[in-house]
Amino acid sequence: MGRAYQNRKDSMAKTAAAKTRVYSKYGREIYVTAKSGGTDPDANLALRGLIDRAKKDQVPTHVIEKALDKARGGAGEDFSAARYEGFGPGNCMVIVDCLTDNPNRTFGDVRVCFTKTKSKIGTPGSVSHMFDHCAILAFKGDDEDAVLEALMEADVDVTDIEQEDGLITVFAPNTEYAKAKQALTAAFEGLEFEVDDIQFLPQTTTPVQGEDVEMFEKFLDMLNDLDDVQNVYHNAEL
Repeated sequence: MGRAYQNRKDSMAKTAAAKTRVYSKYGREIYVTAKSGGTDPDANLALRGLIDRAKKDQVPTHVIEKALDKARGGAGEDFSAARYEGFGPGNCMVIVDCLTDNPNRTFGDVRVCFTKTKSKIGTPGSVSHMFDHCAILAFKGDDEDAVLEALMEADVDVTDIEQEDGLITVFAPNTEYAKAKQALTAAFEGLEFEVDDIQFLPQTTTPVQGEDVEMFEKFLDMLNDLDDVQNVYHNAEL
């Protein structure tokens, strides 16, 4: 699968305002994950992975704790997941994942990002069939066979294992995330994950060139500026 997962556009905290948006996105996702699966990270592996990613992105502890306290209280906003698909500049394929308390507002905001950058929002399923929804776990190591054996003993459905530059990357269906992570942490003591995520990985890429490159960057910036947008996945090759 290569290093395709590294090509995803992240919300980089370049300014104080951008940092606030990143913290807000993490806070919302932690709240929703904790509310649906429990607030104990040891019992809710999706929550544990999310908190680990938040810490790596330097999200303050008080932001994480506030989201967990909110989930423990049981009250608060009623967020739901929303996914939009379509074609971005240069005809690349795009998936936009959101958490929203107002689907009509969110759809309108996302649609504006498409229309103002000469892009086209599609119907559900219009491009997602061209992506693999994968759990990705990467860590330092060089013994692929030992990793594969540990996963097979735990009956984990593995899609692929790669070893490059002292880093082993495991790809598995998104539904196998918790099982795969549990198997690896149990088999290798003190394991620390460089990548611990669930993403949409494109099966093919689309070259984006010329004037479309600037428009594509504008498109991503507009989406990442929206509070409801959590992740943007694409198959653009710049």
